[in-house]
Amino acid sequence: MASKLLNYCHLQALCSRHVFSPRLPHPTRAALTLLHFRPFSDAPSSPPPEKPHSYNNTRNDIGMEKGPIQTPSSLKELELVKFASIAETWWDPEGPFKPLHVMNPTRLAFIRSTLCRHFRKDPNSSRPFEGLKIVDVGCGGGILSEPLARMGAAVMGVDAVEKNIKIARLHADLDPVTSTIEYCCTTAERLVEEERKFDAVISLEVIEHVADPAEFCKSLAALTIPDGATVISTINRSMRAYATAIIGAEYILHWLPKGTHQWSSFLTPEELVLILERANITVKEMAGFVYNPFTRRWSLSDDISVNFISFGTKKVQ
Repeated sequence: MASKLLNYCHLQALCSRHVFSPRLPHPTRAALTLLHFRPFSDAPSSPPPEKPHSYNNTRNDIGMEKGPIQTPSSLKELELVKFASIAETWWDPEGPFKPLHVMNPTRLAFIRSTLCRHFRKDPNSSRPFEGLKIVDVGCGGGILSEPLARMGAAVMGVDAVEKNIKIARLHADLDPVTSTIEYCCTTAERLVEEERKFDAVISLEVIEHVADPAEFCKSLAALTIPDGATVISTINRSMRAYATAIIGAEYILHWLPKGTHQWSSFLTPEELVLILERANITVKEMAGFVYNPFTRRWSLSDDISVNFISFGTKKVQ
């Protein structure tokens, strides 16, 4: 099912010139017909994007002064404030980030499988990512960066929330293997300005929190070497996702703080494929995440109606 939809998504990327973005008006009826997107005309509109957060006159945890981030950013300041307020709970397996801790093994299984296949690495090796440079964009407290480092990658973790980076550094320093991770409070846009390049660029559960998904993906693509890999996970803008990821997870089960997600900021798989295609990234594989309430575990699935993850490669020009 996922492979058929992926083929369909590529067809839409080739045939259409319109993509929905929370920053743009809703698509016209003609555009919806062309793309076969669901006409979510009742979706609440997102507020206008706030000005990018500035780190003027702040200091990092080793007392060094940070300059202002002047690069145009796709970030929402309100989202930065939201995550800064719960930054100290990143490594609490029963805290606000419990869903990510539970989902992490499944996310890593997809990443391990796709990257090993693409870079011709041994998936059975204890350090299959040896020799690869990977950046974790929107790394939070480092719950993905650390296992990537343990699998042998040279990892850089970046996040625009300084509290997140402090927590990530403190936790990484507890283990000599993860203490090699390069953490930096910055944005993808600023890394592009610095002309940084990586074999693989990974950004999980981040794109639904940015103000401009298209610009964000352009930055991710710019950080990826030719024929390198880009991995993105997010939540589908479907009624099922609204019922489970927002109503269920935030208001009934209280897995996440209320207001963590805005349904109108979600992207459909078709939209993500089209955005990435315009950024010179071709999506090669897509999978869904399905939660089993009885085993309390996530697994990979062809069902991409709620949580899904994509693997793409940058075109060689």
